[in-house]
Amino acid sequence: MLYEVFLFDLDDTLFDFRETERRAFFHSFQSSGFPNGLTDYRDSYNAISKVLWNDLEQGQITLTNLKTERFKRLFMQHDLDINPEVFSQTYLENLSKEVHLIDGVTTMLSNLSDFRLAVLTNGFKDVQLARIAGSILKNSFEAIITSEETGFQKPQIEIFDYTFNKLQITDKSRVLMIGDSLTSDIQGGNNFGIDTCWFNPQQKKNSTTARPTYEIQNWNEFSFGHQVIY
Repeated sequence: MLYEVFLFDLDDTLFDFRETERRAFFHSFQSSGFPNGLTDYRDSYNAISKVLWNDLEQGQITLTNLKTERFKRLFMQHDLDINPEVFSQTYLENLSKEVHLIDGVTTMLSNLSDFRLAVLTNGFKDVQLARIAGSILKNSFEAIITSEETGFQKPQIEIFDYTFNKLQITDKSRVLMIGDSLTSDIQGGNNFGIDTCWFNPQQKKNSTTARPTYEIQNWNEFSFGHQVIY
C-alpha cells in the first residue's frame, strides 16, 4: 500500500464548479432585477475572478477582500447600480445551495472507504461546508480544511503544515494531494514535498513549473487504473 491519506481539492475536482457557479450567478442576478445577468456579465466576471484568485494564490489579496472586490470591479466595468457587498452575500448563499458532483466521484470515494480522506480547499468555509453537508459526500471525510479557517491558501506550505498537524500526519510519503489546479493543488504539493495527482479532464497542457506525480482524465482512471496505487 503506497498511500494512507488522500487530500482532495473540492471545486472542479469533486464538485462541478462551472455548473454550481452558473446557477448561483443566474439566481443572484435574477433576484437583483437583472434576469439576463448570466448571459450579459458572466464572461466579464470570469475574467475578473481568474485574476483575483491568482492574486490570492500569490498572497496579493485576502479571501475576505476577494469576496466583494470581484463584484465591485464587475459592476464598475458595466456601470451597474448594485451594491457589491449585498450581492456578494446573495451569491455566496446561492452558491452554498448548489451541489453538482463530477461523474465517478461517488464510486471513487467508496473505493477509498478504508483510507483516511480529507478536503483541502481555498474556497469559503461556510459555502464549502454547506455544499458538502448537502451532498452524498457528507460522511466521507475525516476533515474539511479551508483556507479561510487556516489563514493561508494553497500553494502556501503553511496550509499543508496546518493540515498535517490537524490530522496528526508524520509521514509525507503516505499522503497524496489530488486536485485540478496546477498552480494551487499541484504546486502546493510540490512545495510541501508530497506526491500529487492532477485531475485534468480537459487534457490541458502543463505550461507551469508544477510537476504532478500522476495525471488522470477521469475518476475511473484513479480508482481502477494503473497510474495510482493504493
